[in-house]
Amino acid sequence: MRLENLQPAEGARQSVKRVGRGIGSGMGKTSTRGHKGQWARSGGGVRPGFEGGQMPLVRRSPKRGFNNRFRKVYAVVNVDVLNNFEAGAVVDYETLYCEGLVKEVKQSAGLKVLGGGSLEVALTVKAAAFSASAKEAIEKAGGTCELVK
Repeated sequence: MRLENLQPAEGARQSVKRVGRGIGSGMGKTSTRGHKGQWARSGGGVRPGFEGGQMPLVRRSPKRGFNNRFRKVYAVVNVDVLNNFEAGAVVDYETLYCEGLVKEVKQSAGLKVLGGGSLEVALTVKAAAFSASAKEAIEKAGGTCELVK
């Protein structure tokens, strides 16, 4: 296959419907809009979802859930990921992000360290929040936890 031989799939292209170009075209006079009525008028029709005055489906169906505007969204990391750093290192959100160990979180409340896995190196970990098991694991390995806002 070459670039000059490219063509659309069979039936993918349709010719444009030219309306209002005389009686011989079969699409003259009313231009395929029928006679009178809301849909025949210029700018006519109804908005999407309008059901003729009947209660629309969107409003008939039950609503569920709630979005808390005040929730705190943390960039989360487990304790076992911290084994990638050498002993005595200071680990915070920026260092983890540079290493590619946490993703960027929009409107982040900071870093939260969770207690998944085990930690073998003593580190100084700076984060906005620690789970109880994470704090215990870091201190057990000889490291320290510092709360940062």
